[in-house]
Amino acid sequence: MRHPNDNGFADRRKAAAEAKQLLLKKFVTAPKADDPELAAKLAERQALSEAREIRRAERAKAKAEEQERELAEAAARTAAADAEARAEAEARENEAKNRIARVVMDEAERKAERDRRYAARKARK
Repeated sequence: MRHPNDNGFADRRKAAAEAKQLLLKKFVTAPKADDPELAAKLAERQALSEAREIRRAERAKAKAEEQERELAEAAARTAAADAEARAEAEARENEAKNRIARVVMDEAERKAERDRRYAARKARK
């Protein structure tokens, strides 16, 4: 089926030439490198980029400080846990020493009582 606007070779060639002319016109009217508006836009983009970099650096610094603080807190918690464990171990050790001392004292009291009974029995004979 043929299109109702069946273009011939000349029409297609004319359309292509017009398209080229529009492209050339677009490039001719494009802003030049020394255009003040273009320079202002570039300066604005540069300022935004610098501000973005500053914010990124601030975030990185804040993150590093937060990590450092967390490490310090973890170290403090570890030190406190170690101190508590040492205190607990010392308390268990002291309790064991006290228990041993009580056993020795009880044994000495029993021996002294036995010796007293033995001496009393000998004195009666």
